[in-house]
Amino acid sequence: MPLGGPLGFINVWAIREGEGWAIVDTGMGGVATRDGWRAAFVGPLEGRPVTRVFVTHMHPDHIGMAGWLTRKFDCQLWITRLEFVTCRSLALDTGREAPEVALRFYKAAGWDEDALDQYKAKFGGFGRGLHVLPDSFRRLTDGERIEIGGHDWEVVVGSGHSPEHASLYCRDLKLMISGDQVLPKISSNVSLFPTEPEADPLSDWLDSLARIKARVPDDVLVLPAHNEPFHGLHARLDHLIAGHERGLKRLAAELAEPRRVVDVFHVLFRRPIGPELLGLATGESLAHLSCLIGRGLAVRKRDAEGIDWYRAA
Repeated sequence: MPLGGPLGFINVWAIREGEGWAIVDTGMGGVATRDGWRAAFVGPLEGRPVTRVFVTHMHPDHIGMAGWLTRKFDCQLWITRLEFVTCRSLALDTGREAPEVALRFYKAAGWDEDALDQYKAKFGGFGRGLHVLPDSFRRLTDGERIEIGGHDWEVVVGSGHSPEHASLYCRDLKLMISGDQVLPKISSNVSLFPTEPEADPLSDWLDSLARIKARVPDDVLVLPAHNEPFHGLHARLDHLIAGHERGLKRLAAELAEPRRVVDVFHVLFRRPIGPELLGLATGESLAHLSCLIGRGLAVRKRDAEGIDWYRAA
């Protein structure tokens, strides 16, 4: 389904289930995706109905059209509880002014007044990528086995990229629908946000990748949300973990002298960070710094101006 920006599209999946289709992920809310689904239903989906809608996690490119599909076909949304309630919570921010706690959070990271003004202007946009959410859902839980299309699929939950991300693994078919949990060419964004400023999402993410390697065999074909399906799950997991560990090592070395969040972008990112990437870069950098603090390798101190300074412990 179509997306704006460099990714271009998101992969969504249809599993034949009786006389219909179980859908996994739905695309970004909006006219372009609605038209994409309509074309799919008269084309490869053969005019058959949707039996149920599975969503891996709450980001708008995954859950955006869940409300449209479930209402159109009078079927149920299947999603983990924390993803559903987090999505509803963020959708309620649509049209709100940026809260003071968030402005303090990004000021502490070293943002200047122009950056804070841009944040205030853009705040509350999450819900604009969503069709109205379903009013109820069926909860997915880690380790649960669900029959879809005549085969058992295991729910494999991870966190870090989102609160309670559900991948689906079918042992019989040697398939894993990975959502954003494992991607073949890029590392999923792992960020710290002002809603939970003391969290450690990168540790959650690294732990999740290690658990997936222990639970899912290497012989699966991975069906990711972005880029092409691929083999070599375990090598990709090792690569993702090692990449973050190298970034943490470089960052720890950089903290020999006190640094603000905005001072460490060059350590973690290969390209210059302009205004359009400032939020993502800040969230990722904060996640790495929080991980170092959790490991006892860094400390944080706020100065009289409300700016946080990080240094090696």
